[in-house]
Amino acid sequence: MVVDDAPDAPGLRTGGTLLRSWSQRWDAAPAAQLWKEGGRWWSAGEFDEATRRAAGRLRAAGLSPGDRVVWSVPSSVDALASHVGALRAGLVVVPANTAYTEPELAHIVRDVRATCAIVGRTDQAAWIRRVAPDAVVTGPGLDLPDGDPGEVDAAGPHDPALICFTSGTTGAPKGAVLRHRHLLAATASVTRAWRMSPDDRLVHALPVFHAHGLVVGAYGTLTSGGSAVLLPGFDPGAVADAARGERATLFFGVPTMYHRLVASGRAHDLAGLRLCVSGSAPLPGGLHAEASAAIGSVVLERYGMTETLMNTSNPYAGDRRAGTVGFPLPGVEVAFDDAGQVLLRGPNVFDGYFERDAANAEAFRDLDDGGGPWFATGDLGEDVDGYLVIRGRSKEVIISGGFNVYPTEVEDVLSGCPGVAEVAVTGTHSDEWGEEVTAWVVADGTAPTVESLRAHCSGRLAPYKQPRRVRVVDVLPRNALGKVVRGLLG
Repeated sequence: MVVDDAPDAPGLRTGGTLLRSWSQRWDAAPAAQLWKEGGRWWSAGEFDEATRRAAGRLRAAGLSPGDRVVWSVPSSVDALASHVGALRAGLVVVPANTAYTEPELAHIVRDVRATCAIVGRTDQAAWIRRVAPDAVVTGPGLDLPDGDPGEVDAAGPHDPALICFTSGTTGAPKGAVLRHRHLLAATASVTRAWRMSPDDRLVHALPVFHAHGLVVGAYGTLTSGGSAVLLPGFDPGAVADAARGERATLFFGVPTMYHRLVASGRAHDLAGLRLCVSGSAPLPGGLHAEASAAIGSVVLERYGMTETLMNTSNPYAGDRRAGTVGFPLPGVEVAFDDAGQVLLRGPNVFDGYFERDAANAEAFRDLDDGGGPWFATGDLGEDVDGYLVIRGRSKEVIISGGFNVYPTEVEDVLSGCPGVAEVAVTGTHSDEWGEEVTAWVVADGTAPTVESLRAHCSGRLAPYKQPRRVRVVDVLPRNALGKVVRGLLG
């Protein structure tokens, strides 16, 4: 399954880096509006200066190219300046969800052996100092002494840029290493496919620690030369007001956002936008129809993932089919194994997980077709009239509100909850969340409630991973080897 849709996207760029293209753009048009936060617009030149200052402070703090920086911050211009500044200094940024608890964040810090952390809360700073006492810990404004940034943007295409954590059905979360060439390929591809230009203005309400908000939203804005209204979080009214009042042209969201926009009665305020995109989770057909009718244009669905960033997209000009994720982006190849699992290959696809030889051996397949290994996504799909349709997930991952939840991680925590003899976790369809985390419990004495399970998870799991439903059962279904068969639950 290979498509080269030249009118929409004439090919993936694989040489150079995003950093160099951004710097050239800022030098050419320093007065151009870039980010709006609160009531203030930041120009491209101001942002360039802020990122250079960030690079200088990080270098003055003793950090060297290749050092890993955990970055767990809410959306803000300061946060983006610290992120881009770290990249310009040759550092490797490790985004982390701001909802992570101390054990979740500590695992990431230990795993990558972080020498620095940029965090948004004092409790996060304390957590990191406990596991990495020698690390430089600071806030998104980088309250550190100024220093000479030296040579910036020296990282090459093959140098690591990001380590984004993801997981499978077993084991602890692991970091996918994304190199500068992967970021360039994915971002250039999607900006061309969606015809993003300096005239565009994005209503940005996605978290920047997630690849959707960071790579598609922030990097896409920087690469196209457009601008963005940067909101601190998602609120239907704030999104609608920005869409109407800021001459916006774009909105990127997840299904939960579209559900809330429709429910609030404000979805029609997006009617002036030229493109609304949904990703990170499947958009239910009914919601797709409601949102598209309210907005007055068909919501465009696409397919991406942490390890590969952007893979496929419904066409900008052409038939956007609900329930499908469109065609491969230029340079991306899609295939299927005998079980219907989606396989991916292309310049956007990562090389492997950070120091996980066994996981890497399992993740890649050689089909002896002469084109190199394929990444096995764990998603099940098929080609329907040239459009990719995702049918399910072989790895049983739950997607709730656009975030991945891995059953074994939740089960490990719930197994220690009073009243729980055995537990299995699955996803249950939800109009608002896409899926809700559901705990199937064999009780030991008094059956636990949702409230008691969530209380037990507090401080151990981020809120989006905690169960929203509980089902008490006599036994859990198992196969001949005694393994729980989650697919038989519900």
